[in-house]
Amino acid sequence: MYFLLTQLTISDILTTSGIVPNMLHIMLNNGSSMSVSGCITQFFFFSYPECAECLLLTVMSYDRYLAICKPLNYHSIMTCMLCLKYIIISWLISLLAVLITIPPISQLSFCQTSNVIDHFFCDFDPILELSCSDTFVVRLLCTSVASLFVVFPFVLIVISYSHIIHTVLQIQSNNQRGKAFSTCGSHLAVVSIFYGTLFTIYLTPVKGKSTVTHKILSLMYCVATPLINPAIYCLKNKDVKIALRKFIQNLPCVSNTSSNPVNINKLEQEVR
Repeated sequence: MYFLLTQLTISDILTTSGIVPNMLHIMLNNGSSMSVSGCITQFFFFSYPECAECLLLTVMSYDRYLAICKPLNYHSIMTCMLCLKYIIISWLISLLAVLITIPPISQLSFCQTSNVIDHFFCDFDPILELSCSDTFVVRLLCTSVASLFVVFPFVLIVISYSHIIHTVLQIQSNNQRGKAFSTCGSHLAVVSIFYGTLFTIYLTPVKGKSTVTHKILSLMYCVATPLINPAIYCLKNKDVKIALRKFIQNLPCVSNTSSNPVNINKLEQEVR
């Protein structure tokens, strides 16, 4: 679980590192300039970790499926070597998919009269809107690749959770049933936010879509989702709670008042 969360964190860091610094620069300077090659490079470093995150979330759903539906065989099936293979395959397939879509975009010709992107980063639709070339083939190719990385993993996640829900509902003990649901609750929340925005942005018709809505949804999965992912996964993590409780107790203000147990107990209750 921690190894998969590490890969998800790497994906979030790569996504935000390629977008947020330039976005802050644009906001502080009321706009900015970027070359065509720089814009396509930013699109590459944005789309690569996003594709990888789709596959990583699918691997995590399979991990939860084995942990709940096949607990006795979990350690024999989900070995460290198998987990490592899944991770390597996810990153390599994502890289291959991005390398397929980048060359057709870079070969487009762009108009000199209209070269302003009404967005806070170089996304797919804003780039194609500035092109003077026929973008039908490029749009068809990129939409097909995006559908494979969004729809197919989402279907696998739905299948995994349908088996998980069926197994959990057969548990007689309410306490054990609650523990089983809490095990995959964090992952399900992240999947809902991430795939919800992706479906809305990339798999819906471009015509009639508000630019402001597009920006808000893009901000949601580019900045908000990586920001709330650590909080979601740490809310019910006992190790994080214990570490946070020890950190609070070792604070200077708490150590100086160690003679008063009421203050420490109050802080512990807040942590719980």
